[in-house]
Amino acid sequence: MTFLAKPKLHHPSLRVNKLGYTRRDYEGAVSTLCAGCGHDSISAAIVQACFNMDIEPHKVAKLSGIGCSSKTPTYFLGGSHGFNTVHGRMPSVLTGASLANRDLIYLGISGDGDSASIGIGQFAHVMRRGVNMTYIVMNNGVYGLTKGQFSATADQGSKSKKGVANPDAPVDLVGLALQMGATFVARSFSGDKAQLIPLIEAALVHPGAAFIDVVSPCVTFNNHAGSTKSYDYVREHNEAVNRIDFFIPGEEITADYAPGSVQEVLQHDGTVLRLRKLDEGYDARDRVAAMNHLHKHHALGELVTGLLYVDPDASDMHAHLNTVDKPLNTLGDDAVCPGSAALEKINASLR
Repeated sequence: MTFLAKPKLHHPSLRVNKLGYTRRDYEGAVSTLCAGCGHDSISAAIVQACFNMDIEPHKVAKLSGIGCSSKTPTYFLGGSHGFNTVHGRMPSVLTGASLANRDLIYLGISGDGDSASIGIGQFAHVMRRGVNMTYIVMNNGVYGLTKGQFSATADQGSKSKKGVANPDAPVDLVGLALQMGATFVARSFSGDKAQLIPLIEAALVHPGAAFIDVVSPCVTFNNHAGSTKSYDYVREHNEAVNRIDFFIPGEEITADYAPGSVQEVLQHDGTVLRLRKLDEGYDARDRVAAMNHLHKHHALGELVTGLLYVDPDASDMHAHLNTVDKPLNTLGDDAVCPGSAALEKINASLR
């Protein structure tokens, strides 16, 4: 496959971040996806989020599976580490990489076919293990590479481009992530960058499994009347639970907010999620309420978006396993294989 490289020269007055990088430095090759594909909008949101957060590209590891969505890591963060795995197996490879080197920022990119069909078991286990990653599903409800068959996330009764109705109940990856123990769960829309970019920023610094389901219309096979994953349908049925801003804390800033208008969640690493609530009855810290809210609005034909759940006391897989702070791939033989005396001591402690 041939990829088109972007020219390295750029206008000298382009804005730079604290590291001296321009936004272009976070881009990749020229996209070969269909013009207007929602996936390209998600790639642009990832680029903007990493630029805003002053992330060093070489400290990011991006992994993907198979499908249109899994092609997109080629189009962003060209200077980062990358691994394109086999169909549905991205979570296992990412888990191994995270165990070996905890110092990288892990970004898992997948699609509704990759995660909700062949990889659904992998998806469930990476959520429950709390692997420190940002898991983004580009969800268009169809298999775009094989001419638009319904995927497992297609809503029951939604129609294909040929007018055929889907008879099967959908897999809701957001509901599954909540049930399996993910500590940051959100849904967004590829056409809403004001919501998507801060969600990605917050997910990147969340300690643990952060999942974002992004409805991303397929302009070729699933952007017609009767589709529940089209641009028009999502815009008309979007039920946002909150509007999210993300900021990195610095010196104290004082402000005067109306009672109940803002909810702040402080995480252990010092970052703050600032939620401007649109629904006074919604609490993003209540896992069960989030699941009930999803079911309630799905029955009304509404798509719930925003930060649906966050655990302010989240921890990741390394904390669960009590691994050493030093990346395992840097340990020498004496630490990895301490010898028979150390083994005998461990065995004795278990008797």
